[in-house]
Amino acid sequence: MEAAFKREAAVRKQVFPLFYFLIFFAFGALFPLLSVYLQEEARLSGAAIGWIMSLPPIVTMAAQPLWGTAADYTRKPVELLTLALGVTALFGFLYSLAGSYRVFVALTVLLSAAQSAIVPLSDSIALHHVRRSGGNYGAIRLWGSIGFAAAVLVVGWLSDHVAFVVIFYAFSVALLAALALAARLPRYPMAAPGALTLRDVRRLLSFRSFQLLLVATFLLFGPILANNSYFGLLIHELGGTLTGIGFAFLFAAGSEAPFMKAADRLIGRFGMTRLLVLAALVSAARWWSYVADPPLWFVYITAIVQGCSVGLAIPTALQYVRRLAPERVQATAVALYSAVGNGLGAWFCTLVGGYLFERWQIGAVYLFFSICTIVGVLVLLLLAKRERTAGEEK
Repeated sequence: MEAAFKREAAVRKQVFPLFYFLIFFAFGALFPLLSVYLQEEARLSGAAIGWIMSLPPIVTMAAQPLWGTAADYTRKPVELLTLALGVTALFGFLYSLAGSYRVFVALTVLLSAAQSAIVPLSDSIALHHVRRSGGNYGAIRLWGSIGFAAAVLVVGWLSDHVAFVVIFYAFSVALLAALALAARLPRYPMAAPGALTLRDVRRLLSFRSFQLLLVATFLLFGPILANNSYFGLLIHELGGTLTGIGFAFLFAAGSEAPFMKAADRLIGRFGMTRLLVLAALVSAARWWSYVADPPLWFVYITAIVQGCSVGLAIPTALQYVRRLAPERVQATAVALYSAVGNGLGAWFCTLVGGYLFERWQIGAVYLFFSICTIVGVLVLLLLAKRERTAGEEK
């Protein structure tokens, strides 16, 4: 029995990296190039692109807490994840058939509502697996960065040399492959359905440290995720090709992997808030360097610093959320954290960025991103002071 358990754990240890590779390959195939597609193929204005690209985060903000609460209530996160993967793949394919602004808007809302469940549910399952069976979440999550980097390179080249619409096909196929793999994800015994109450959620939201972390998440991850929409436009305006955009995202996403792998060790040595402050400062410096139309070679080189900023911020913030939340509401806590950063923050930064891009060009967008991130650093410093005072951080 023990030998069978060890074999099963070893299989699942291999499943998680491939699963993360596939879902982030899908995201890397579509989202970095979508704004360029809307500009070049759909011929939409900067403001229209800003509105469309701002829809996913605002829909995410509304949908993710519902997915998280459903997972905590039903105690069937794998089944919900499988449903989300299939529906998202379907809407991704239908997106390739869209030909008008209204259809783009409708499909963006539908796709975002389904897609918003994928990462929070995957993270909850992976963290549960790490806690029960041992391992390193950062070492699992780094395969997502590798998948994202591989996608922007491969799909960027294909869209440049074959057809731009391939971004939608690659997105859907990768998600369907992940759906097939999801059946092998672990299903651990959990508390009885219905254990979650509204009082539990209200208690979670009453924690001052959790509130500050949500505000910092809004200010730090909003620009990081909005950058996925505008980074391609920055390179395009500086004279880069679609293949060049793919290489830039390859450098950026690929550099995250070693930092994600080292995140657990660095958290143990320096603490969570210190690492988040470091990640935020690196992000702010990067955004500021893009304000005054830098040379294209400089953009490619500075893309590598994303490893230090995003590679440390993602696993650190996620584990911070899990540490602050009681076990019975952890899926809800992860969903709220993701909704604030991936949803509200990304929506706000993407929408404001669209208007700034329309009126003052891309440099104003990155000036705005740098200001948001600096304010986020101040909030993180306040959180660090509170943690020291309360003796919560070891």
